[in-house]
Amino acid sequence: MNEEIAYKVIKIIEEIPDISQRQLAETLGISLGKTNYCLKALIEKGIIKANNFKNSSNKLAYTYLLTPKGINEKAKITASFLKRKLIEYDLLKQEIEGLKQEMTRLSSTKNKHC
Repeated sequence: MNEEIAYKVIKIIEEIPDISQRQLAETLGISLGKTNYCLKALIEKGIIKANNFKNSSNKLAYTYLLTPKGINEKAKITASFLKRKLIEYDLLKQEIEGLKQEMTRLSSTKNKHC
């Protein structure tokens, strides 16, 4: 399972523990099957726990809870995710700076030929 998807699943479940798999799939922009796979993997790893709503009219309804292991894992994944995003941000800033310099060179070359 992709670390970014795991991070997003954990984050959403923490905020909306009674979210349905269908709603989670829509929020993540992934298929229902992939969402089910991700949830099962997180449950098997002991990161989240699924409980049935006992008084629900929909007996298939679950609430998802982060386990103590899940809270620790979320901290690790968040740190790793942040580190990767900061690297991507720095690379993007460098690329933007290079494009600006290229535009400046192209503009000055264009003006010399006119």
